[in-house]
Amino acid sequence: MGAAALLLSLAPLASATTPSAPGPSTKATKAPKAPKVSNSSHANRDRVPGHTQSLAFAGQAAENRDGGHNRSALRIAARTVHPYSLLGVVWDRADRPLGARVQVRTRHAGSGQWSGWQDLDAHSGDAGREVVDRQARGATAPLWVGPSDGVEARVLPEQAAERQPEDAEGATEGAAESPEGATEAPNGATETTGTEATGEEDASVRLPEGLRLELVDPGPDTDNPAPTDAPAPTDAPAPTDAPPDPNAPPESSTPSDTASPGQEVAPPSAGARDNGAAGSGAESAGEGAGSDPAESAQTAAGAVLPALTKEATRTEYPAAGQYAGPRPRIVTRKGWHADEKLRESGFSYTKKVKAAFVHHTAMTNDYSCKQAPKIIRGMYRYHVKSSKWRDIGYNFLVDKCGTIYEGRAGGVAKPVMGAHTLGFNTNSTGIAVLGSYDKKEPPRKALEALEKLTAWKLGLSGVDPAGKTWLTSGGGKFKKGKKVEFHTVSGHKDGFVTECPGARLYGKLGTIRTAAARLQGR
Repeated sequence: MGAAALLLSLAPLASATTPSAPGPSTKATKAPKAPKVSNSSHANRDRVPGHTQSLAFAGQAAENRDGGHNRSALRIAARTVHPYSLLGVVWDRADRPLGARVQVRTRHAGSGQWSGWQDLDAHSGDAGREVVDRQARGATAPLWVGPSDGVEARVLPEQAAERQPEDAEGATEGAAESPEGATEAPNGATETTGTEATGEEDASVRLPEGLRLELVDPGPDTDNPAPTDAPAPTDAPAPTDAPPDPNAPPESSTPSDTASPGQEVAPPSAGARDNGAAGSGAESAGEGAGSDPAESAQTAAGAVLPALTKEATRTEYPAAGQYAGPRPRIVTRKGWHADEKLRESGFSYTKKVKAAFVHHTAMTNDYSCKQAPKIIRGMYRYHVKSSKWRDIGYNFLVDKCGTIYEGRAGGVAKPVMGAHTLGFNTNSTGIAVLGSYDKKEPPRKALEALEKLTAWKLGLSGVDPAGKTWLTSGGGKFKKGKKVEFHTVSGHKDGFVTECPGARLYGKLGTIRTAAARLQGR
């Protein structure tokens, strides 16, 4: 099927022209009818769930006297697009800072209501290369917006952003748009077209090349192996943190984040025992499988690793020693329906997990826990297809109901090298809690999951969750090669310049350390 056949006709938003600086609009617009798609296209998407639309911020570049580019405040005008639920902005080089404020507003697919402008975390970090043959892109943090079918975006260079009054500019229902846009083809290739770029010239700012708005559909809802749910709060998202470092080289003899890209190091045999294929999370079920028929079926299918008692954990992981915490229940990649064809083949390991860095995803807390696998699939697709990372950056994720999910592939009991804390991915693991916890208190169930997970994961390496350790910086907040002392359970902000994991969650880390040590029997 040709590329033209894959591009659906985009319904116009409204006939009114979008002014350059309209007031905020709260008027709901009628949602467009679902685009018609050929049966063959539906069948192809069913084989590879999910797709990505990539819209380019095009044009408005001119050479200046210094040989750089003058850049405007760029805009993608309000338009109807294929349904999506997560978005972010990427650019060509991960080593180029964006130097701009990125804002988006979205239209809910059900109500037709437009959101207000929302900021994306524009930090990219010195991402480097995750694999030898592919350059990682700079990227904002992804933002979960729920089922949407319209979007507007703007990139305001730093000086332009300073001139921009908060909420002083918004779109009306939008100008009529021609069928511009892009979708990801069923084979995973992304087809793109340029889109409108408008704004006033700002000669003092250089924006990076290749700016694109990525709209991610994580695929249809799936059976969720999470055992519980909770009422969804209604607070608005507060983008704060991005997983800034997709450079995940393996451990060298001197711990750093700068080993040769693409090199793989075998994990130590003494730390843990994986009985299943690496990356599938399919370790032995042990003695904690329980009697619930549905849970037993999920365990047999490899979708869930059941919780183990402390005694069963010591049997399963004999090299972990007397302070191995009980293994918590973990939903595997198979359980959240990861498409293993998306990620790079093979796995990358470090020597030993000496510390756990706690993050929040800085997305909305207004989600149902039944949606958590879909949110994770959206992040996974954004990290791999849009940001050009090896895999999802985090080693584990936790939803607000306390369900723990396997993140980056390689085996949950093995020291998998993640991409979560710039400069300190070596000898560490990264755990992200879904939600934003700067102003909102983290749920008790999520905190308990962090206690259980850190007690088990650090215990596999004989590490005291209430202790401290030394890590060697690979660059970033601390000079490369500098030895830095951390709590063995630390926040992202301890290793990088960020507010992650949010003030409220960060304030709970002391309690998490104490409880995790107690679970280890210390």
